[in-house]
Amino acid sequence: MRRGKPQKVKQAPASLSKAVKSLGSLGDGKRVLEIEARAVQALIDRLDNKFAKAVDLLARCGGKVVVSGMGKSGLIGQKIAATLASTGTSSFFLHPAEGVHGDLGMLARRDALIAISNSGETQEVLQLLPYVERMGIPIVALTGRMTSTLAKNSDVALDVSVAEEACPMGLAPTASTTATLALGDALAVALLQKRGFKEEDFARFHPGGTLGRRLLIRVKDLMHAGADLPQVAESVPGTAAMLEMTAKKLGMTTVVDRNGRLAGVITDGDLRRFIQRGGDFAKATAAELASRHPKTIAPDDLAAKAVEIMERYSITTLVVTEGDRNIRGVIHLHDLLKNGIV
Repeated sequence: MRRGKPQKVKQAPASLSKAVKSLGSLGDGKRVLEIEARAVQALIDRLDNKFAKAVDLLARCGGKVVVSGMGKSGLIGQKIAATLASTGTSSFFLHPAEGVHGDLGMLARRDALIAISNSGETQEVLQLLPYVERMGIPIVALTGRMTSTLAKNSDVALDVSVAEEACPMGLAPTASTTATLALGDALAVALLQKRGFKEEDFARFHPGGTLGRRLLIRVKDLMHAGADLPQVAESVPGTAAMLEMTAKKLGMTTVVDRNGRLAGVITDGDLRRFIQRGGDFAKATAAELASRHPKTIAPDDLAAKAVEIMERYSITTLVVTEGDRNIRGVIHLHDLLKNGIV
């Protein structure tokens, strides 16, 4: 029997192979995020009065909140310490191995300790406990085993256990570190609220970069005032109002009543709408052209608040007022853009 030539197996095009691989990676990525999202969601259902007790304990701390953990838990601890420090809770990270080799002097009697260990049996962390106990330093534990040595020797133990790690082998800390980080954020924000921490306080800790500008610059620092403020009386002709708008180059002018208080504003849009309605611009007064309820802001408000108001109402200018419609200036979106507030 004659055999035919062996047929060559057709290989899938390279583009198809890549597509299959990308689908596999996409599925892996979604699976990881789903596992980690479930781990964080589970924390919500487990949160109880122990969390409130931990917040009270940390709020009463007269010194610093010291965070300690080993390996991946240590990296998470560093982030938690940084978040606490930036939100008004004086904090720093202590490496447990360095601690038992000379750095325990960083701890003081009025401090509090957040100790992180998923197993609750990390030797480097447990070695801190006798010294911490002698110093009378309270301990908040973040652990995945509530029956562990760490949990039993803490003033408050918070459960960060997870049903599974996102690592398919169950070896690399993934969902557990995400849950720990999320609970650390919850502690920091709860402390922020308890201390009455405000935007101004946050600004003091973030003076640099865009965030610093958003939090430090106030409306009065950017507003147009004095000779640069566009302003006309209600009784002036519309043509005079238009000339004021052109001269001040802000696309608007404030309109004041006989007492010099804010009566309204005239914008380019107001002029167009008046003409579209068939109004006689040549005979109109500023009072007839003005919008009567303009959006305002106070001079001491943060410039970031001006951005939020402008975005909410789709406008580009705000009148800066104090007291009973007393005009102090005008702030324009371009001023905010130029100063990096937007």
